Amino acid sequence: MSILKIGGATVNQTPLDWKGNLSNIVNAIDEAKSMGIELLCFPELAIIGYGSEDLFLSRWYPEKALSQLKSLLPYAKDISICIGLPVRIGELLYNCTAVLEDQKVKGFVAKQFLAIDGVHYEFRWFTPWEAGKITSFDFFGEAVPFGDMVFSKNGFTYGFEICEDAWRGELRPGYRLKSRAVDLIFNPSASHFAMGKSQLREELVTESSIKLNATYFYVNLLGNEAGRMIFDGETLLAHQGKLLLKNKLLSFKPYQVNAFELSSQIGELPEIKSDHDKNLEFTSAITLALFDYMRKSRSRGFVLSLSGGADSSSIAVLVAEMVRRGVEELGIETFLKQAHLALEIKTSNPTKEITGHLLTTAYQGSDNSSCETLNSAKSLAESLGATFYDWKISEEVSSYTQKIEHAIGRELTWAKDDIALQNIQARVRAPIIWMLANLNNALLLATSNRSEGDVGYATMDGDTSGSISPIAAVDKHFILQWLQWAEKHLGYSGLEKVNSLQPTAELRPQDQHQTDEEDLMPYPVIVEIEKLAIRERRNPKDIYLILQQELDIPNVQLKKYISKFFRLWSRNQWKRERLAPSFHLDDFNVDPKTWCRFPILSGGFTEELHELDQLDQ
Repeated sequence: MSILKIGGATVNQTPLDWKGNLSNIVNAIDEAKSMGIELLCFPELAIIGYGSEDLFLSRWYPEKALSQLKSLLPYAKDISICIGLPVRIGELLYNCTAVLEDQKVKGFVAKQFLAIDGVHYEFRWFTPWEAGKITSFDFFGEAVPFGDMVFSKNGFTYGFEICEDAWRGELRPGYRLKSRAVDLIFNPSASHFAMGKSQLREELVTESSIKLNATYFYVNLLGNEAGRMIFDGETLLAHQGKLLLKNKLLSFKPYQVNAFELSSQIGELPEIKSDHDKNLEFTSAITLALFDYMRKSRSRGFVLSLSGGADSSSIAVLVAEMVRRGVEELGIETFLKQAHLALEIKTSNPTKEITGHLLTTAYQGSDNSSCETLNSAKSLAESLGATFYDWKISEEVSSYTQKIEHAIGRELTWAKDDIALQNIQARVRAPIIWMLANLNNALLLATSNRSEGDVGYATMDGDTSGSISPIAAVDKHFILQWLQWAEKHLGYSGLEKVNSLQPTAELRPQDQHQTDEEDLMPYPVIVEIEKLAIRERRNPKDIYLILQQELDIPNVQLKKYISKFFRLWSRNQWKRERLAPSFHLDDFNVDPKTWCRFPILSGGFTEELHELDQLDQ
């Protein structure tokens, strides 16, 4: 049997960064050649980036992608290269992988199934290719085969399933590749990150190697490419049901190359056993996403209104962890260069010193703020090395309150004007923290989580203000347990005070003992309701019947929780429409621009909640 050294190259690309994208590709090819790789596969749409959005609808953008492909031909010497790009034929655009060999394009393989669920809208731009069809494409005057085909190298036959192609059960192209007796199937992908998804991919790859009777090689994109979706750069290889190759995920490096040698000895290789920890996955994904967002937006760091509570504290720790991980993987010099930070390290703790330059925090206390949250915020900022400011907003709150009292001719009271008096405190914090972000040329970090997004428990133009909202796609229950984990397993001792506090907005007078869960409902209950209502799209009655069996909550109280969730959900869609861009991190989210669309105006589940009330009567 012949020997073939194959490789997967994952790259961190950016739409419209033609020079940077090409540089990543060329550097990866050069590294692959130095490793003796003979057949190298890049991810889906690697030339231009998966997140190009409506740029795909233009004519010039796919045309320029072809020009970029042409510029790669000189590098296809002594190596075969498979790389993704969009190709337009007439009025139709196809998602393709091009195979380059001997400095020529050997053929284009087009994707047959398009992703249209969750965060994906591929049918807006692309057309699926017909199985078994092959045509000819004019590539700068040369006729090149285009469509559904296989290739060979060193006696090995290989073909492709492009991302979504592999997830279509009995319809997937892999079964037709099996009938053609291919030895190797590449899966170049642009598969978004979600906690727990790596385990699903491992199952897909290992099972595919059995079902399709071929070595199965999966290569994914890397990084926060265009703002919201994160790609983990996963590279997997399996043979006869055994996972034989898995790389380090969510790397801060601009590219990774992983090699594997196909030979008669492949069956004797030991199987890889991998661990999956959602806390680690979450940490790795957000830290890389923050780093990419900062450097690609050419921002000079981050500004954060640090309340001393769970949400803002988790974000502060994640920025510090971004620095720690980035410096550890890239080295100080490369990290600073990629972060566009001109800094001469002067202390024995470079991670803390860099954090101080990149993260500026402020505690904005009101008359209702406590010493406990101030001490929590200050202690955490000092432990991280973040710049910390402390000021009061009482004067601004009083000024606005007096103006409106004078205008309407009466005094505002907590008994009558509760929401307005709470919201003004959150809103007056926004202008000054935005001012600090502008002065620093930094990104303002919003602190809302998904549970708050569900029920609108946030002040628009207050705590929702920000350039990005890093944790908006995860629930509060997860954040609370992650903070405990981060204190223990990541060594962030500054979280001790944070973890001792009960979540509260601190917007009402302290003698009212305000807590988030008293205002809403227990966070674990919100999590269970939202999974059924949003992820599984069930109605209130079905949710009640399911949770009645699963939760130890009296029926009357459970109905109240479910009714409250649906009323607040439907009333607050307008808030979700205006939230700052957030990272997709879980198997679902409530961002209307990516995962969950809902009408701003609706009947608010009136009939459905009436049906719920009639149960058990």
